Amino acid sequence: MINHLEKKIILRFLRSRKDDSFLNIISIFSFIGITLGVSVLIIVMSVMNGFRTELINKIVGFNPHLVISSYDENKISENLKDAKIKKLTNKFLYTNNGEAIVMKNNFNKGLLLRGYSENDFRKLAFVNNDNFEGDKKISSNTISIGKELSFLLDLKIGDKISILSPSGVKTLMGNLPKQETFTIGSIYESGLLEFDQNIIFLNIEDLENFFDLKKESRKIEFYLKNPELANKSKNIFLNTFESSYIYTWADLNKSLFSALKIERNVMFIILSLIIIVAAFNIISGLTILVKNKTRDIAILKSFGVQNRSIKKIFFMVGFTIGSVATFSGIILGILFSLNIEKIRILVSDIFNISIFPEEIYFLSKMPSEINTNSIFLIGVCSIIITSLVSLYPAVKAANMDTIKSLKYE
Repeated sequence: MINHLEKKIILRFLRSRKDDSFLNIISIFSFIGITLGVSVLIIVMSVMNGFRTELINKIVGFNPHLVISSYDENKISENLKDAKIKKLTNKFLYTNNGEAIVMKNNFNKGLLLRGYSENDFRKLAFVNNDNFEGDKKISSNTISIGKELSFLLDLKIGDKISILSPSGVKTLMGNLPKQETFTIGSIYESGLLEFDQNIIFLNIEDLENFFDLKKESRKIEFYLKNPELANKSKNIFLNTFESSYIYTWADLNKSLFSALKIERNVMFIILSLIIIVAAFNIISGLTILVKNKTRDIAILKSFGVQNRSIKKIFFMVGFTIGSVATFSGIILGILFSLNIEKIRILVSDIFNISIFPEEIYFLSKMPSEINTNSIFLIGVCSIIITSLVSLYPAVKAANMDTIKSLKYE
């Protein structure tokens, strides 16, 4: 605990004086550096958390949460009625897919074709979005293409397009690619460029005829009540659907989210260096303070003040600067994170520049998600760093030789 005398001395050392102007400048820079370091770290982490959440929402809104293939036809009906499976899922759909090439004029592009029945296609989340254009049922010989693909190939609803299958048609001349023409019945927008450019939807029977696929090769897509629990749910599905191959949306995007996690950790380390550099200024400030207060330290010791109290006084000076700066940074970081979109619009209007353009990032506003655990971790790390750097000057002050100090004053 800090006694009354120690508290008064700490407050006196923290007050600015004209003859300590250089010391005050170092203290101010230390305070500003730690505050900015903490606030920037919180803002960056919040924006990255927001991006991750938006990305997950777009992926699970467009793709199935869990897929089963190679299942036992004789047991499938019974398995689908299992109480545990019903409890986890909102719906399940039958699907099939294949890879093909789309052709228009002299332009060719490889695509993934996904087939659904008319009723199942209507149940897909993106079909019911406001951005969806055209017929919500996918009838025979019609397809649904992504908005980006429609821009790329200059296509609109009602246009016809040729699709080439690598499975081929057997002729006397050998295997020839199978080619069919489809009418564009609708245009969807998932919000992710990779999906909008590379995936086409069509009637499942058209797809199976086109690729010569059997009905038994169909996969079952499950849409979970909580997509984030896909990996945990996978174990329950494995126990129910024995000898089946099962994968989740997280399995398909594992490399993407691993890259995001690494990027987030690297950003945390880099931005933490700002706090560390600013904290080391506290060492400089306290060392100068110890030198300037040599006579005061000697007088305090001559009056019987123990080394432990001297150490505590100088440690608390550094700790107070670091703690107040940390809490100021947390408040500033939270305020910026909560109002990041308003700040983006304001800066864009003032400097007449486009920050975070929607046509590139496919998001209507800059995402931000405040994570209390991250803020707590940043705050604790900052206070620990400032506490550690305050120890050396405090110990130096406590171990100062009183007689020598007064002799050279």
